[in-house]
Amino acid sequence: MRWLDRIKTVIAEDDFRIADMHEKFLNMFEEIEVVGKALNGEQTLQVLEKENPDFLLLDVYMPDMLGSDLLPAIREKYPKVSIIMITAATDKEFLEKALNYGVENYLIKPVNKERFDDVIQEYIKKRTLLSSTQEINQNYVDLLFRHGKAEREGKSKSVVLPKGIDEITLGKVKAVFQARKDGLSAEEVGKEIGASRITARRYLEYLSSKQEVKAEVVYGIVGRPERKYYPVS
Repeated sequence: MRWLDRIKTVIAEDDFRIADMHEKFLNMFEEIEVVGKALNGEQTLQVLEKENPDFLLLDVYMPDMLGSDLLPAIREKYPKVSIIMITAATDKEFLEKALNYGVENYLIKPVNKERFDDVIQEYIKKRTLLSSTQEINQNYVDLLFRHGKAEREGKSKSVVLPKGIDEITLGKVKAVFQARKDGLSAEEVGKEIGASRITARRYLEYLSSKQEVKAEVVYGIVGRPERKYYPVS
């Protein structure tokens, strides 16, 4: 996923105050762009038709129909849209239906911001991994299907990374330098991993602090300085 291809997101929630709160939460993620909101099932289908989003945050209880009843129609017309359900519904049948229709996750209201952020971040990591050019091997598959579980279970075993640095993205940045031995700017690395220049630079500076890459200021033809990063041999 290239940085310019932000995750187009629609929020389907009948309470506009909650929808606004969720939009505010989602806007904290630079990878996400909220392109529409819907207050009922009919509006949800209209917004999906108009925006063709990548990601749908879907409530169950809406005034005209159940969000869970929308799932067959959504999957038929928009098979690739990722869905996370967020609802006060605790009926097992809703959860089973969500699982049957490939819902990414299921959040039960009230949801605190920390839990919300964890679920969204996990989804972004999975999407980023899927859109990468990494070779498909067992490690890749394990990361894809078990990265959330592995991340939670592995915290006590692995090196504690600073805030803003996650293991999957860090691995992708390192992989860039395994394939490319020449100097790269933060913008170039960002394009390789599907992230912004700012995000790439954060990871590059972290690796520089660990002496896994070295940073040098390079002057171009017009004399404008540019910070380049090189693998440490």
